[in-house]
Amino acid sequence: MFRRARWRRVLQGVNRWHSVAFSKRYLLYTNLGISFSLSMVGDTMEQAYERYLGEIDAWNGTRTLRMGMGGLTVGVVCHYWYQYLDYRYPNRTIRTVMRKILLDQIICSPFYITVFFITMGLLERQSWEEFREEVMEKAVVLYMAEWTFWPAAQFVNFFLIKPRYRVFYDNSMSLGYDIYTSGVKYRKKPSLENTVK
Repeated sequence: MFRRARWRRVLQGVNRWHSVAFSKRYLLYTNLGISFSLSMVGDTMEQAYERYLGEIDAWNGTRTLRMGMGGLTVGVVCHYWYQYLDYRYPNRTIRTVMRKILLDQIICSPFYITVFFITMGLLERQSWEEFREEVMEKAVVLYMAEWTFWPAAQFVNFFLIKPRYRVFYDNSMSLGYDIYTSGVKYRKKPSLENTVK
């Protein structure tokens, strides 16, 4: 009996938190917290894999924090983009969902990627040349990867998920993509010595 009462109190607390966190008043903060946190989790997982392969010696907390900040800035864009799409195209018909997916892939995906690289460039204090070179080398790779995964994920998002949960769903699906993004972002160029041999 005591366990059941305790469990009921826990569930009531979770329900109260949920109703506040996903309310209109706090939804932006919730979305930003989720974006920041899951970007850091994705980078931590990528670094664990890189340590397993022997590519890096130790976990780099600064890198993880930077990836979190990248997730935070993209989270702002994501929050307002989904609100705009839902305002402009409120229906859940197949035609509307396909339009949202195309707009998301053609307009917002390149914008997300650009915002991510600008954020990372500022945090890493890159020169304009370093920033431009990195974007030219890595942004296209990320954009092509987006086309393999996101249209199907966004179909579910736009067709089935309630608008207030869109960023949460997006970030949940994005965890694997965040791991990939971290790997692409911090991939080292092969040195000339290794390619000549």
